[in-house]
Amino acid sequence: MPKSYTYVVSACLVGFATRYDGRSNFVAAVARLYNLGLCLPVCPECLGGLAVPRLPCEICVDKILRRDGCDVTAAFGLGAKLALKLALESRARIAILKSRSPSCGFGAIYDGTFSKKLVPGSGLFARKLLEHGLSIFTEENFS
Repeated sequence: MPKSYTYVVSACLVGFATRYDGRSNFVAAVARLYNLGLCLPVCPECLGGLAVPRLPCEICVDKILRRDGCDVTAAFGLGAKLALKLALESRARIAILKSRSPSCGFGAIYDGTFSKKLVPGSGLFARKLLEHGLSIFTEENFS
């Protein structure tokens, strides 16, 4: 039986270099949860087979496109499905996700124009977690 965790978190927030640019988005408070063994770090984009580094991606209507126009919706969908499976198997009830991400963003995401303009919405993984009743925070509102 898989280990149970209280939290599922975006892997980049605990220091894993999974961002599109090959860096992390380290947040000390989230890393403490990891160090205490309370969270399961996941990166839906890596689980979906996307490379690190990779071109930036944004949700554009009903697709996820790389900055060069390549449609990567299938990889994002697969990653969200696999990350959800891990979250549910771990019995996590709370998610702490990377804001604005096309996978993990919650409440506001980039608008698909690669101009850093935000619009209301959530990434694919965040949507799946919501459908399964998890509470979601981002690194910006978790305390």
